[in-house]
Amino acid sequence: MLTAILVAAGDSRRMGFDKLFATIAGRPVIAHTMRAFESAGSVSEIIIVAREDRRDEIKRIVQDENFKKIQSIIPGGKHRQDSVRAGLDHLEATARYVAIHDAARPLITAEQIERVFEQSRIHAAASLAEPISDTLKYANSEFFVTSPVDRHQLYAMQTPQIFERRLIEDAYRAVYAENASVTDEVSAVERLGRKVILVPNKDLNFKITYPRDLALAEFVLTQRIQAAAN
Repeated sequence: MLTAILVAAGDSRRMGFDKLFATIAGRPVIAHTMRAFESAGSVSEIIIVAREDRRDEIKRIVQDENFKKIQSIIPGGKHRQDSVRAGLDHLEATARYVAIHDAARPLITAEQIERVFEQSRIHAAASLAEPISDTLKYANSEFFVTSPVDRHQLYAMQTPQIFERRLIEDAYRAVYAENASVTDEVSAVERLGRKVILVPNKDLNFKITYPRDLALAEFVLTQRIQAAAN
């Protein structure tokens, strides 16, 4: 019923090395991400969109971890949206819902996936999102503060973002028909004038972007593993 597309084709320019294969809590980053979707009861299959030069390495991880739901490991495109489109082109005919998730978010849990899926079945489009708690400011080109930003009802978008299949396919067709650019799937669906419900998330689900993020992810995952063992 639910197919997950894990986007893993980035070049990690800000990291300086391929962050998806850095080891945290005993496994590569991408292995933790795959395990969460493997464990989610609603997920029937997983498509991984990867860099061409990393596909064999991902295949080895799948074999080592004995993952059963990963059906395809396909090459990605130049931009994130191109990789998502490639994943959509590989959906099975039976897929009714599609989850898109950044593989560089290894702290995602099966419980979070299920929460977003539940809302997508009600509203056709749902996304995990974190309420903004920091004080925000506008600044000019010289970095001087110009005005405050009201953080009330502001959210940082996360993944997974889960949609009815027809909706996300229509959204992506419109993006490419109009030669548009989007940074996430919520943006693509918004272009159709459709509403997306947010699922507030107060647990950690950050994207690995800088080297410092690896140490924090290692700590969080280690704490979770220890808690599960007790």
